[in-house]
Amino acid sequence: MNSPVIEIVGVKKIYDLGETEVRALNGVDLQIVENDYMAIMGPSGSGKSTMMNLLGCLDTPSEGQYLFAGEDVAEMTDDELADIRNRRIGFVFQSFNLLAKATTLRNVELPLVYAGLHPDTRRERAKEALVKVGLSDRMTHRPNELSGGQRQRVAIARALVNKPSILLADEPTGNLDSKTGEEIMALFDQLHQLGNTIILVTHEDDIAMHAKRCVRLRDGIVESDKKI
Repeated sequence: MNSPVIEIVGVKKIYDLGETEVRALNGVDLQIVENDYMAIMGPSGSGKSTMMNLLGCLDTPSEGQYLFAGEDVAEMTDDELADIRNRRIGFVFQSFNLLAKATTLRNVELPLVYAGLHPDTRRERAKEALVKVGLSDRMTHRPNELSGGQRQRVAIARALVNKPSILLADEPTGNLDSKTGEEIMALFDQLHQLGNTIILVTHEDDIAMHAKRCVRLRDGIVESDKKI
């Protein structure tokens, strides 16, 4: 078996709200290997969003250990964490998070601006990513000129543009009708076949069925972890 790309051991996340504390995660162990395709499910308040934030290095555990490619995230500098978020993990959000006044091409280029790439290289990489998601004919359009499904494809292209090995998708079909949602999931299936590791948070069973593995959370712990 491949060594884990991500390993979390005994992870707890506790939010101190003054008089009370909320245990969003309460001792989670999880391993994710290269080219895994995993759905994270669970009822509201089960810890799904907290788990996604921790996996994406957007937040840190209160207790326990998170190893990314064998390295302890707690010992990383802010620059090292930013590098993981920019180059090694691609994020896809339910709300797309696109710049309204920027073209499709410019939206996809944005992570490469932060990475300091030359403008010509940025444009070429952004074009490649848009071709990969089937939007070669929409490069000069702005978000308000695109359908919901096209906007999510732009968001996926932006997540892919730094050629990360891991894609984290938080309810990626939540704002889409069922037909468009299935088209987006077909795209994720293709990306998995091309070698990407995909971690998907969803509350919809039919979306989770695209994954090869389903982890269910309840009350901040792993209730089940099964192959699909």
